[in-house]
Amino acid sequence: MFSKLAYTIFEQSIDAYHIKDNVHQDFINPFPKDEVSHLLYRKNWIDTVQWHYEDIIRDPEINPVAALDLKRKIDASNQDRTDLVEYIDSYFLKKYQLVEVNGDATINTESPAWAIDRLSILALKIYHMREEVERADASAEHIEKCRAKLNVLLEQKEDLSAAIDQLLTDIECGKKYMKVYKQMKMYNDDELNPVLRQLSQPPKGM
Repeated sequence: MFSKLAYTIFEQSIDAYHIKDNVHQDFINPFPKDEVSHLLYRKNWIDTVQWHYEDIIRDPEINPVAALDLKRKIDASNQDRTDLVEYIDSYFLKKYQLVEVNGDATINTESPAWAIDRLSILALKIYHMREEVERADASAEHIEKCRAKLNVLLEQKEDLSAAIDQLLTDIECGKKYMKVYKQMKMYNDDELNPVLRQLSQPPKGM
């Protein structure tokens, strides 16, 4: 099943990141560029680095200049994340392009890749919640609370994985069809963000 493949790759990415556990480390993709595994690994690596960006920026004593730089890195990471989701959806569009869609086929509330995006984030939640359960310096109460949360996350993983695989099966059988909308993010666009638009325009009188 595709969800199992994806989750295994997500775990591989997360484990590789935490060998050095440094947001500045070099990225090395172990999968060939022409395989969907390459996209999945890259997708989760982006999520993993951003997870740790989000931890760092919440430091109440962070230097304001460093915080601004980090905020821009998070914005760039969000754009990369969106781009990777769209690349993964392009893979599915190509894979199922010859499927004959049933007359009563329906569209899903989200594309396969956006569901896989949620699975990638869920893999990170499970990894870090498991860390909390295994903390030697944590109180018994903290560990029990985190264990209960971990059990919910693991149940969510099973449900989401089943839903992803069912969606892909339905698309392959023509019961569902894909309709992908490009993410029209406005805040990074010089023409759509009024602040950036103003900065890009020449001063009046010139």
